[in-house]
Order: sequence, then structure tokens, then C-alpha cells
Amino acid sequence: MREALRRIATAVDGGRVPVAFAPKPIYVWVRFRRPSPPETALPATPATTFLEARKVAFDLLEYAHDPRAEAYGLEAAEKLGLDPESVFKTLVVSDGAKAHALALVPVARKLGLPLAAKALGWKRAEMGDKADAQRITGYVLGGISPFGTKRPLAVVADEELILPDRVHVSGGRRGLEIRIAPSDLVAVLGAIVAPIAVD
Repeated sequence: MREALRRIATAVDGGRVPVAFAPKPIYVWVRFRRPSPPETALPATPATTFLEARKVAFDLLEYAHDPRAEAYGLEAAEKLGLDPESVFKTLVVSDGAKAHALALVPVARKLGLPLAAKALGWKRAEMGDKADAQRITGYVLGGISPFGTKRPLAVVADEELILPDRVHVSGGRRGLEIRIAPSDLVAVLGAIVAPIAVD
């Protein structure tokens, strides 16, 4: 009888359970087992989809974006407690005609347009129009990622990108950063690595 009650107790989830077939009502206490919370799904963006499809390892870091922030990359570094030298902004550049490309530079530095033009084999380079940048990449300003752009684009990255163990770039929306090994970034994007950043 005691063994039967023990089996009933372990089979039931939660509380004080009457055993109806006993001569007198008998109550046994069973331990309530709380279900495990569901795993939080990663936010999906074209950038994360691009990397997952190619089986590239990466981490996602989220933070609360301040709409008043203008320096998006510096905001990410500050709020996530990252070394600014490991955080890279993605800029859209143009040859002044039809060609466009992406330039990755540390958030605390600026893009040297003549250097970018030389690395890309262009005669000249200029910053892409904001509306064109959003149309070509499919991302909003402050959330432009080098991964999963609407149109395939050449990518040139400053030589400092290969120095840290991990680097951080936009994950495809404001408030989302991708952490990735520099070698994986260069390989999956076929990026050119050259000295293109200036102070």
C-alpha cells in the first residue's frame, strides 16, 4: 500500500492529492515541479540569417538604443561596455557614379576617402547618400550591417579589424550588435583589408 502511494505521489504534479480508493481519505504531499522557462529566441535580421545560413559562429548583443544618440557605434560600445577599438561602423561609399561599397572603420575614427578609393581600385570615393545607403543595404541608418545587405556589395575593412580576438558590427538594427571573429568576417564577406581609417 505504501509503495502504491509513493508511485501515485511521484506521478502527480502539484500539491495535496486525495487518494480516493483508501478506506479513509489519505492525503499525500507531492513536490510541485515548475516547468523550465522557454529559451529566448534570437532576434532575426537579414544579417543573422546570412550568417546562420553559412554556419558562421557569432554572438548577439542587445542594448536599449537612445533615439537621441547620433554616434551609433560609440553608443553601442558605451552601453555594452566594449572596447571602442573592437567596435566597427559600417559606412556606404560611392565612386561618384554607379558603384557602391561598404567600409568598416573603428567607431572612434574616421574614414579616409582617398584611402578607401585606393583599396577599392576606384579613382575617387565619396560618402554615399543617406537615402541610397538605406535603399541599397535594406537597413536603416544606425543599423547598417555588412552582412545580408539587400544588394551584394564590395567590402573594405580597416587593417585594425584583424587585431582583436573578436570584433563587433551592427546586427541589422539599432540596439543590436554582432560579435564575430575577424577572420570569419573577412572570409564570409570576401573583404579587402587595408589602412583606410584616419584620426
